[in-house]
Amino acid sequence: MNDIIARRLTGLAGIATAACFIVEVPLYFLYSGPPPDANVLTRLLIGIVALVGLVLFVTGFRELVKQVSPAHEWVGTVVFATGLVYATVTLVSSGLEAGAVIAADHPIDPTITVSGTYILYGSIGRLLLALFLTAVGYAVTRANLLPRWTGGSAYVLAAVNLAFVPSLFFGNTPAHFYAANGWGSTALMGALLSYWLLAVSISTYRSSAARRTSAAAAALQP
Repeated sequence: MNDIIARRLTGLAGIATAACFIVEVPLYFLYSGPPPDANVLTRLLIGIVALVGLVLFVTGFRELVKQVSPAHEWVGTVVFATGLVYATVTLVSSGLEAGAVIAADHPIDPTITVSGTYILYGSIGRLLLALFLTAVGYAVTRANLLPRWTGGSAYVLAAVNLAFVPSLFFGNTPAHFYAANGWGSTALMGALLSYWLLAVSISTYRSSAARRTSAAAAALQP
């Protein structure tokens, strides 16, 4: 796979992933009490599709780093590994929630009822994303993969995720900003990741055109 194809595929995978996440997050705020099963299962299904897209994105990102700067392939591997682990952890959380909703004979709010997901969605997810974003920022800036704003924004978002890691000490009320499963440590962080990923993925896809132009110009040189 050459550099141009890697950029296109990585960008498309990231755009699809971000779009699914952006659609998923508002579904958590449609009901004040336990939501109907259809709402919970729909948002979980969208999230599962998004996580599969994330696996494709991190796979393409690793290949892109390898193509552009072989010396930094190890950073691309860190991005791939942490992205894969994050997707796996979140898929387990989704499975636990879906199973509880399907088994219950009345509507439940799995963000409260399924206590095993608190830390998976919260502190564990935040720490994994902090490492993931730090590695992305390092790869972008060191290997000159994308515009510098993509690397800088990755570092900022990594720091924000890291700040939410201690939220496991602050209860389990979703309406609280800084609870283990609070809207700040889960929904807000998910929304920020979604829009950041969308912007970075669009930049990645558009960079393929610039690389193609550069390659064509180089081919015309005597």
